[in-house]
Amino acid sequence: MSVPPTSTVISDLIGEIAIPENATLSRVVFDNDELRVVVFALDAGQDRPTHAATAPAVVQVVKGRLTITLDGVEHEIDPGSWVHMEAHVTHAIVALEPSVMLLTLHRPT
Repeated sequence: MSVPPTSTVISDLIGEIAIPENATLSRVVFDNDELRVVVFALDAGQDRPTHAATAPAVVQVVKGRLTITLDGVEHEIDPGSWVHMEAHVTHAIVALEPSVMLLTLHRPT
């Protein structure tokens, strides 16, 4: 017996999470065997310190401006930016203004 395909629609990512004052907040909006999607809301000056993911990842800015440092190289990104990282790439993120970003982790199958 086959399992019918499913779909997920999130019509308002910004509405999924409020930007907290002087803090960072995250919310998982999708999670299955292949993908984990997390929305982050960061107030200006908030950061995600240097770390590395164990799976390939994509960062997309939904609102605001961020600096993302990839293997020591800084990039300023804003809405419409798209960043792909292979697994184990060291990176850090700093919000230059109140921001919402989408993180998609690709799990190996």
